Amino acid sequence: METLKFKTNIKCGGCIATVTPALDTLDGVSKWGVDTANPDKILTIESENGLTASEVISTLKTKGYNAEKI
Repeated sequence: METLKFKTNIKCGGCIATVTPALDTLDGVSKWGVDTANPDKILTIESENGLTASEVISTLKTKGYNAEKI
């Protein structure tokens, strides 16, 4: 199990609803969440199949959001 963390611009429930279908279809994602109370809007993803940071970043970009691995 690997945990990836990203600083994002996902800031509200509407944003989360927009990215949910894309993040749910990423191969190997077992659980994910966004801490919208954190000023950096931290996205945490738990992965089982070697998901890479670049896969997450490009997936979010297709939905109009930015992510930076931390």
